[in-house]
Amino acid sequence: MKTTALIYYENGFNKSDGSLVHCLVQYSQKYNIVGVLDSTKTGQDVGQLLDGISNGIPIYKSTEYAIKRLNARPECFIYGVSFSGTKVEEKERHIFFEAMKYGMHIINGTSQFFTDDKGFVDYAKKYQVTITDVTKPVPRDQLHNFTGRIQGMSTPVIAILGTDSSIGKCLVAQKLIESFKEEGLLAGFVATGRTGLLLGAKHGVAIDQLTSEFAVGEIEHAILEADEGQFYDLIIIEGQAPLSHPSATSTFAILKGALPDAIIVQHAPKRRHYDTHPDISIQSLQAEIDFIEESAGPYVMAITINQENMLEKEIDDVIEEYEEVFQIPVTDVMTHGCDKLINQICQLFPDLQHLRNSII
Repeated sequence: MKTTALIYYENGFNKSDGSLVHCLVQYSQKYNIVGVLDSTKTGQDVGQLLDGISNGIPIYKSTEYAIKRLNARPECFIYGVSFSGTKVEEKERHIFFEAMKYGMHIINGTSQFFTDDKGFVDYAKKYQVTITDVTKPVPRDQLHNFTGRIQGMSTPVIAILGTDSSIGKCLVAQKLIESFKEEGLLAGFVATGRTGLLLGAKHGVAIDQLTSEFAVGEIEHAILEADEGQFYDLIIIEGQAPLSHPSATSTFAILKGALPDAIIVQHAPKRRHYDTHPDISIQSLQAEIDFIEESAGPYVMAITINQENMLEKEIDDVIEEYEEVFQIPVTDVMTHGCDKLINQICQLFPDLQHLRNSII
C-alpha cells in the first residue's frame, strides 16, 4: 500500500506551474496524498484548482488543522514548494518541526539537505521519525563515469525537454507513459529531478546535485539500468531547465548521457520570463528548438503545450498555428491527450508500431 502523505505547498498554486502536486496526486507510486497545506487556498479542493475536476483532496491552512480534520495522521510530510535558495527560512523550519512533533516522517525535495542540519537531525531523533533528502546524491565513490555503452542500446529513448523550468515536463512524461500502457506498450521512466524522484521513480538521479565529472555518467547509468533485461519497449527521460536557461546547465548533461533518439518540447505560449529569473525574457520556441537540434543531434519530433493563462480556444488556435509553422505534431496532453505523440513515436520507430499492431 502507498504511504499517506501531507504536502506543504504554501502559495504554490499561485506559481506558474502546479505539476509537482498534479504528478504526486495522479501518478505517485509511493504516496497517497491526503491533503495539501496552503493557507492562501484554505478549504478548496486540489483537483478543482489543478484541472477543474474535484478529486476529494482538501487544502488546509495548517498542519494542526489538517491533523484535526483527517481521520488518521499522515505518515509523511512532503515539502512541495519550488525552492531555488540555499537555506529554508526559519519560519518554514518550524513547520517541519511541528510535523515531526505529530510523528510524520519528513520527505525533503530541496537542495538543502536536512540530514546535514543538526537542528533537523536532533528533532527527528527526539520524535523518532526519519528524514529523507530525495535529491541527495550517493557517496562519491558510488557515482559513475560515462562509459559510452549507451551507444549500443537498441531501446528507443525519448527526452521531454522544455522552454523553461517548472513547465510540466514530468507531467507530460507521466501522461505519455500512461497512454502507452493503454496501448499495451510499457514505457520506462528515468527521473532527473525532485518531482520524478518524489513520484518514486525506480531509475534516476537529481542531476543538478552532481558535479560535471559525474553528471553525464550518472544519466547514462540510469538509462542502462532501466534498460537492463530489455523489460521496457521504450524509455522516457525528463529534462530539467532549458538549454537556453541563463543559470542552469543540467540538461546538457542529460542529453550527453541519455543520447535520446527523439525529443519532445514542452512550451508555455503565454509565459514571457524564466520562472527563476523574472527579469529575463524566455527564448522563443523556435530558438530553443534550434538550440536543441544543434546541441543534441536528434530532431524535435513534437511540441506539447502548457496551458497556463490560456483559454480553451487559445489552446486550439496555438496548436493549429504551431503545426503549420513547425510541421510536427502539437498537442496539450491535459486537454487533447497523447494520441498524436504516440502515433509520431510509433512512426519513427517501426518496431513499436509492429508491437502495437500485434497487441491490437
